[in-house]
Amino acid sequence: MMVAHALAHEAEKLLACIHCGLCVSACPTYLQLGDENDSPRGRLYLMRAVAEGRLPMTSKALARHIDLCLGCRACETVCPSGVRYGRVLEAMRADLARGRLTLGQRSARFLLNHIFTSPTRLRWFFAPARWLRRRAFARRLAERKLLPARLKLALELLLATSPEVDSPLAPPRQQQTSPSASTRGQERRVAVFAGCVARELFEWTNRATKEVLMAHGCAVEDPPDQVCCGALHAHAGEIETARALARRNIRVFERCAAEALVVNVAGCGAMLKEYGELLADDPEYAERARAFAARVRDISEYLIEIGLRPGSRPVRLTVTYDAPCHLHHAQRVTTAPLELIRRIPGVTFVPLVESEM
Repeated sequence: MMVAHALAHEAEKLLACIHCGLCVSACPTYLQLGDENDSPRGRLYLMRAVAEGRLPMTSKALARHIDLCLGCRACETVCPSGVRYGRVLEAMRADLARGRLTLGQRSARFLLNHIFTSPTRLRWFFAPARWLRRRAFARRLAERKLLPARLKLALELLLATSPEVDSPLAPPRQQQTSPSASTRGQERRVAVFAGCVARELFEWTNRATKEVLMAHGCAVEDPPDQVCCGALHAHAGEIETARALARRNIRVFERCAAEALVVNVAGCGAMLKEYGELLADDPEYAERARAFAARVRDISEYLIEIGLRPGSRPVRLTVTYDAPCHLHHAQRVTTAPLELIRRIPGVTFVPLVESEM
């Protein structure tokens, strides 16, 4: 059983757990629901009960408590025993995925395994969403109370992906750098990971990332045949699909003569940095996966690493920073984003209380 295999790798750390409760106080679902079974400590107890045969895999309570976990991994940051909760959680979800699924769960897995694995199909899948967010009626609809709460939230989230064309952070179009002109004769070579949802709904963010890198003297590669990182699949228990995507990305980026693979999405970066663990038992890809993961950098840590050039144009803004869970807790990149923000001329930074939650 997959969860038992994962727990075997973590056995010493699990046995070393002192039940201190630090993970409980750091867990957003426990803080919201107040149920021990909705804390990392409680969920680990349920997983061990399954692995030891004391709880059936078919338990509805088990599925509910595992499903409610956000996978933020804040528990790993505070755990003094070093329990790799995220790894065991994904193994547990992979086992649950083998059981009976609802129609909604089967539909979600179809999308993950047949749409998100193909950049072409994914492009067509998101085309209606890109069309909708450009329509004025969509904003009017989101402002009214005509839609059910969940549908209204989904529309608001979609509209939030619209390009900030009037943002004070955006330079005039005539000042933006042409990729072909900027890469000539540059010494640093980097590759950019475009992502799946990021490529389809946040292309303007990817474009800005490339322009910033080129302004820092980097020749930027963006391989068109790269695919989804596999994080969505791993979180949903589709581990084998995640591994297949990892192998494809490794092959694609091995062709790039880049010193770093730069990512601007925290979840993608965390997944890419863990390819070595994901493919640790694959004799053909284990070493290649570790070499791949060693090149991955979040955009903030890479800019600080090579020497940030803030630019001369002041940006008169008051900003704060809400740390992405998978950047702060999974990648442990905590200071680079703050340093980057503070060094932008004209910016007034206001710390956000509990930004790591």
